Amino acid sequence: SRSYTGLVEDCCCDYETAGSLNEQVLHPILQELVKTPFFRYFKVKLWCDCPFWPDDGMCHLRDCSVCECQESEFPEPFKKSSGVLSADDVICQEGKPQAAVDRTLDDKIFNGWIEIDNPWTYDDETDNTAMTYVNLQLNPERYTGYAGPSAQRIWAAVYQENCPQYPSEDLCHEKKVMYKLISGLHSSISVHIASDYLLDAFANLWGQNLELLYDRVWKHPDHVRNLYFVYLFVLRAVTKAADYLEQAEYNTGNPIEDLKTQSLVRQLLYNPKLLSACPVPFDEAKLWQGENGPELKQQIQKQFRNISAVMNCVGCEKCRLWGKLQVNGLATALKILFSVDGENNQNQPLQLQRNEVIALFNLLNRLSESIKFVHDMEPLMEKMERHDSNPTATS
Repeated sequence: SRSYTGLVEDCCCDYETAGSLNEQVLHPILQELVKTPFFRYFKVKLWCDCPFWPDDGMCHLRDCSVCECQESEFPEPFKKSSGVLSADDVICQEGKPQAAVDRTLDDKIFNGWIEIDNPWTYDDETDNTAMTYVNLQLNPERYTGYAGPSAQRIWAAVYQENCPQYPSEDLCHEKKVMYKLISGLHSSISVHIASDYLLDAFANLWGQNLELLYDRVWKHPDHVRNLYFVYLFVLRAVTKAADYLEQAEYNTGNPIEDLKTQSLVRQLLYNPKLLSACPVPFDEAKLWQGENGPELKQQIQKQFRNISAVMNCVGCEKCRLWGKLQVNGLATALKILFSVDGENNQNQPLQLQRNEVIALFNLLNRLSESIKFVHDMEPLMEKMERHDSNPTATS
């Protein structure tokens, strides 16, 4: 058995504790939280030019396309702070009941949020004329058929040009951390595809693709370890920003839903099991300590901005949506844990956009789902591993 035990490398929490906290605390709360009106709508620049090469991505499934929100659908207060949507917004044809739940929201003014760009990301996030709202519940992350050279070029650009190759004895600790964040996010995305895969296109049958999970994730121990690492890293950012997130205005104009949202956020941030079992999932104070710390931070920040820019080159619309959301969430975690301008201004007050908080919690939920799925599938993965190492043996 290759069960994962002991401390997660570079973290302050072990695999068993991380798994049990996810099962008992984080996963149930996050599953409910991301369905609330506040966390359901993500503002994203879907139509954008790839800054590196012509966009030639092809996707052969209907599930590739994103169903954008009509202006009448998403919370009225969101519109107040973001301008009007363009007249050619795509009308949602899915006909799913979730699309109509917020049509009764009243016209209250949205308070408590700023519009400021995150220096860890490439997009101009305050350019509301180019942004559109997407209902994440209508656009689940799943297999889309996006594959081949176009998809491979995305990850090649991320790893080869912007992310230091690991393992390498020559890499400093900070660059290893950056690699593990991207590798862990990559693993999580592979888990999402494997857990919601199109098994039969003719019958429109969806289900689990355990062979893909085994080949892309389980068969590579560092992929699993890095998945746990990025999960604890993002969890640390959320808990470190607890005071800010507790006081934030989760206002969509629906008082009942908004109170529920704030209650769920507090349940997560101040859960006694989480605070006692894993109070500091990751210790960010160990980074950027050398004399080259500020320069190194600026270098890695630039590399992460490039990674966020690569998301504009993803040829599949739905993959682009979830790629941009999760990279935005990771950029928000980096912004919380480290000073945002490359200097050691740790005393500057934390300021987050509404969209950054939405991305951060949705990312944590996706990582939580990945951790749970890998944990649940562990017996089957071990069975496949035994067969892989001894194919003539009978099970």
